[in-house]
Amino acid sequence: MSDSRPRRPVSPHQPVREQVADALRAALTAGELRPGRVYSAPALAAEYGVSATPVREAMLDLAREGLVETVRNKGFRVTETTERDLADFTEIRALIEVPTAARVARVATAGQLAELRPAADEAVAAARAGDLVSYLDADHRFHLGLLSLAGNPRLVETVGDLRRRSRLHGLAGALTGAGGTRVLVESAREHIELLDLMLAGDADGAERRMRHHLTQARALWAVRRRERVPGRGGNGRAGAGRG
Repeated sequence: MSDSRPRRPVSPHQPVREQVADALRAALTAGELRPGRVYSAPALAAEYGVSATPVREAMLDLAREGLVETVRNKGFRVTETTERDLADFTEIRALIEVPTAARVARVATAGQLAELRPAADEAVAAARAGDLVSYLDADHRFHLGLLSLAGNPRLVETVGDLRRRSRLHGLAGALTGAGGTRVLVESAREHIELLDLMLAGDADGAERRMRHHLTQARALWAVRRRERVPGRGGNGRAGAGRG
């Protein structure tokens, strides 16, 4: 990562391990950490201006999430989410989130649902700006906030893990074009549409909208693949550039 921009400074208000893990996840999405490449904890620690220990701990967290794998005596290799992985994760999420959206529409109060509005609005703003990292952060808060209204913390934990495992490595670089931004904005707007349906108590509509919304991850993946095909804006090499 020595050729990438300087890392963000570490804040004293959050454990260093958590900050580094969050920063590494963002770097994976942005394509700054490339699939197939091996990164050492000392080198990453120098980038972040911290000791190697919290970096190793953060990388072990990412390894448990399936985002990297350990390479003995060398460091950590970035793994790449395959189409089959994404299809499997999306299928499981749909089995959980689709019926839960209908349930929440029936049981949540207007006040509880209104608390999801800021995250929905932030997702739209980030999508319009082409800021995938901020979009994913808002999307994460919206979905897990919605699921928490079902009153089952294990359900929230499970979906949170699935979301981490299905993170789209290097996708940010593929969303710079009009096509990618359009897909991202469409996905972001569905948060607001879903919220409006739940506020109206339309459980069936919320269920349908959530099902459609989860398919947008596949549309984003398709954008990424097009950008990586030679002659279509990518360089055609796995793990090269920002893809």
